[in-house]
Amino acid sequence: QVQLVESGGGLVQTGGSLRLSCAASGRTFSSYVMGWFRQAAGKERVFVSAIHWSGDTYYTGSVKGRFTISRDNAKNTVYLQMNSLKPEDTAVYYCAAAAGGHPPDARSYAHWGQGTQVTVSS
Repeated sequence: QVQLVESGGGLVQTGGSLRLSCAASGRTFSSYVMGWFRQAAGKERVFVSAIHWSGDTYYTGSVKGRFTISRDNAKNTVYLQMNSLKPEDTAVYYCAAAAGGHPPDARSYAHWGQGTQVTVSS
């Protein structure tokens, strides 16, 4: 069983930056696809970014050029560096782990964290 714990959320002004972290338990972290999803109030959870065990990265269009995903397999941690934040980035951000499948598809992920709130003020 993989357990995921997110951290790094908070309140930031428009244009600011935050770095989210997701610490994973288990010895097979390096073999997982790690993803970030977000859910704004009253909306569905949507894909933000993912990183394959190969290092390939995926981003939804609205965050390309602003967000960067990375992973440190030695620390069992995946990061999401978020720059140039906008009010529309406000959401609960969830970390997820998948053994395979299609990275942008939430159905590929069997393990989820509890989420961390990101609020961007205008």
